[in-house]
Amino acid sequence: MSDLGWREAIIEVLKGATEAMHYADIAEEIKKRQLRTSFGATPANTVNVYMSDSINSEGAASPFDRPSRGYYRLRETAKKEAIATGGSSEDQSLETSIKKASDPEDPAGFINALGMYWSRDRVLWNATPQMFGTQSASDEKVDLSDQRGVYVLYDRNVVIYVGRAIDQGLGTRLKQHTIDRLNGRWDRFSWFGIYDVTDKGELIKTETASISTTTLIATMEAVLIECVEPSQNRKRGDDFRAIEFLQAEDPLIERNRMLAVLGEAQKVLIKN
Repeated sequence: MSDLGWREAIIEVLKGATEAMHYADIAEEIKKRQLRTSFGATPANTVNVYMSDSINSEGAASPFDRPSRGYYRLRETAKKEAIATGGSSEDQSLETSIKKASDPEDPAGFINALGMYWSRDRVLWNATPQMFGTQSASDEKVDLSDQRGVYVLYDRNVVIYVGRAIDQGLGTRLKQHTIDRLNGRWDRFSWFGIYDVTDKGELIKTETASISTTTLIATMEAVLIECVEPSQNRKRGDDFRAIEFLQAEDPLIERNRMLAVLGEAQKVLIKN
């Protein structure tokens, strides 16, 4: 495994790309090629922020070009393409890249994080439940229980309830369904959160000031496709690239499990 800086790792991935890549795919390729030894809690977000900041701060000196929201390529690749097609000048390309890099409306719309088909049994539903997730098995755990957004409850693979978390975090809202009329009717849940997550695993609790109609509709479509999984839809809704978190079990559950095993072992020893 190499241990390149983010800049070098991103450039290494984009060198072999024949077209612009989404920042989530760049991050995944960096992990696949083992170009770094550590990735933090949100490698995809880190890649996106790094390239956007580079374009904004370095201008023409930045090695990166952003032809569309969320997608990047090397500036050298953009130059070659412009020459081959007789397109716009380098200055025009730079101006477009800087404008798009600073555009606050990301392709993910107002959904910035999500979790699909998480298990109810992997969360400890105590007074302050925590919902742990990672972007991959090798990434750091993030507590997502204070997310705000919408959620879906399932009985196996059947949707039985859709709810929202506005004034309370998702963890608190879901806990309420472990003691109300839905208690025995669900074993899995999916959630869609509006808060972004930093590389340190902290939730960015800011609200989007305005959202275009196009982004609103695309995101609504994407959420429905994710939840319902219609057979004729081949992909997620257009422009929906929120970061998906895989569920990680609450460490206290494993601890309690081990304590229970030790307790049973002690009983056997005492009996014998």
